[in-house]
Amino acid sequence: MKNTLKINFVSDVTCPWCAVGLYSLLTALTALDRLETDVDLTFEPFELNRAMPAAGQNLQEHVQQKYGATREQSLQTREMIRERSAEVGFRYNMNDDSRIYNTFDAHRLLHWSLLQGRQRELKERLLAAYLSEGRNPSDHETLVELAEAAGLDAEAARDILRTDAYANEVREREEYWLERGVYSVPTIVLNDQEAVVGGQPPEVFESVIRRHLLADA
Repeated sequence: MKNTLKINFVSDVTCPWCAVGLYSLLTALTALDRLETDVDLTFEPFELNRAMPAAGQNLQEHVQQKYGATREQSLQTREMIRERSAEVGFRYNMNDDSRIYNTFDAHRLLHWSLLQGRQRELKERLLAAYLSEGRNPSDHETLVELAEAAGLDAEAARDILRTDAYANEVREREEYWLERGVYSVPTIVLNDQEAVVGGQPPEVFESVIRRHLLADA
């Protein structure tokens, strides 16, 4: 009989460390395939910048205002993220001209995509579109295009974006995780018991997952 590993991956689609964490996790899961485990992976919403306007903000300006980071510090951080991303097979391509955007509508589509059984496909498309290609994840036509590329119905996606569909559900999930003390992302919760925080390397995820699987054996 197979084990089941439940993973709630709390993250935002404009968060580079979330991409590092995701692909580290996927690398660890591939290494553990032989343990014959069914993985129930769900992406949960978290907005790093709820008040961000639709037009977005220059990335360097944003991190300076929010974190007090100088341009030199930002360059060092981006280089670190670029190296860590490459190690797990993800292309990070942000620069001084990049912008940060509102992600609420992206989270609404992600909630819908979960119901359609295509959430991981859309999540990966969204991360790559923003972090690798510099596209705007708040632009509705971009979101429709990414949804279609993820195997979802384009017109259904467009209809959702025209309305406030799934807005309440996304807010409820955001508040659920905030009430449980999740204030930074990525936060990866295993079997409702243990959280791994940050863009950890694959061996960290592998160690934690092994421990959970052995405990359930």
